[in-house]
Amino acid sequence: MNIVILAAGMGKRMRSALPKVLHPLAGRPLLAHVIDTARTLSPTRLVVVIGHGAEKVREAVGAPDVQFAVQEQQLGTGHAVQQALPLLDSSVPTLVLYGDVPLTRASTLKRLLDAASSERYGVLTVTVDDPTGYGRIVRDAGGAVRKIVEQKDASEAERRITEINTGIVVSPTRTLEQWLASLKNDNAQGEFYLTDVVERAIEAGVEVVTAQPDAEWETLGVNSKVQLAELERIHQRNVAYALLEAGVTLADPARIDVRGTLECGADVSIDVNCVFEGRVTLGDNVSIGPNCVIRDASIGAGTRVDAYTHIEGGTAGANVVLGPYARLRPGAVLGDEAHVGNFVEVKNAVMGRGSKANHLTYIGDSDIGARVNVGAGTITCNYDGANKHRTVIGDDVFIGSDTQLVAPVRVGRGVTIAAGTTVWKDVGEGELVLNEKHQVSKTGYIRPTKKKV
Repeated sequence: MNIVILAAGMGKRMRSALPKVLHPLAGRPLLAHVIDTARTLSPTRLVVVIGHGAEKVREAVGAPDVQFAVQEQQLGTGHAVQQALPLLDSSVPTLVLYGDVPLTRASTLKRLLDAASSERYGVLTVTVDDPTGYGRIVRDAGGAVRKIVEQKDASEAERRITEINTGIVVSPTRTLEQWLASLKNDNAQGEFYLTDVVERAIEAGVEVVTAQPDAEWETLGVNSKVQLAELERIHQRNVAYALLEAGVTLADPARIDVRGTLECGADVSIDVNCVFEGRVTLGDNVSIGPNCVIRDASIGAGTRVDAYTHIEGGTAGANVVLGPYARLRPGAVLGDEAHVGNFVEVKNAVMGRGSKANHLTYIGDSDIGARVNVGAGTITCNYDGANKHRTVIGDDVFIGSDTQLVAPVRVGRGVTIAAGTTVWKDVGEGELVLNEKHQVSKTGYIRPTKKKV
């Protein structure tokens, strides 16, 4: 089977310089969703017809299994499919999809393909309460499809028909080539409609069959930011319900956004307004507090992520406590039972089992052993203005508050660092390190006062 995805339109109603099919749904281009669905059907040829913003589209979705055909002038859907014909295998059927219709399920497309087999012309239709704006499926008294008529060309009687054309069709490719070549543009839009091919098929004695999706939203397209927002909510609702069915506890299914894949173990709970991006894995008994953003991360069993925590490219082991207001950046790896608390940032660093940094701390480019206590206000000074250097801290180190560790530096096992110390030389095991200071007290000091105006 060939699959052709039409993605050449400008999308004027989007009011954006970005090609319509590249606007994001769940964090990925609309067109990427359609391509993903197409791949599940294992096509022999996968062709995307591009036009407006062609190079941007190529760059966004280009892949070894994707070929591109260019529609220089947007002269209608029939004309668009014609541009793809030279890239198709004429011995197998061709399925036509749309780059701005992202939620069609593979099971629905398989139903259409099975109905059409390799000999018939298949049309995916849907029955709606309000068919305004859509092409109507016109049937004869026996129920056979006779034609598809566009809204602007329909009679009053035809406009009352509630079964509409989705535009998704499958056809024998050799005959499709002939039918497309015979299309005319004598219609209200002056375009070559793919919908007119159904009449050519009927004239040629080819049976026209239809199939319908399980849900109307599978066939909804995007022509405006309003419609894009509506589809986003439909998609997120579907994801939320799937999580609920899998046993995940959601405080409010309407207030979660998954922009990638989210895999959850048993007894996971997620509070409101959380965003998951890329590939995220949550182990058994993980709890996620409200307003967290988690991207490309793995969270171990029993870990608690408190409110307003941001994780990007980080890994947390089992029974870790994160947040509130913590931030893990790429390369952060937390061992089991580690604690990273309020306003603590960890980047490209490893914290060993049971180590804690609970307050107002930056840990970057570091290797921290087990059971280390990092006091409030501690900073690893990893950047010298040109290069980054690593800090290495052994097991069972106690780091007092307001400490600066100037990399590259190594601190041995069991070291105690006094509060307010700057460490710029390596420290041996078991030592106490501090900067000598003298405290001065003066009597008779008078604090300044504000002048009265």
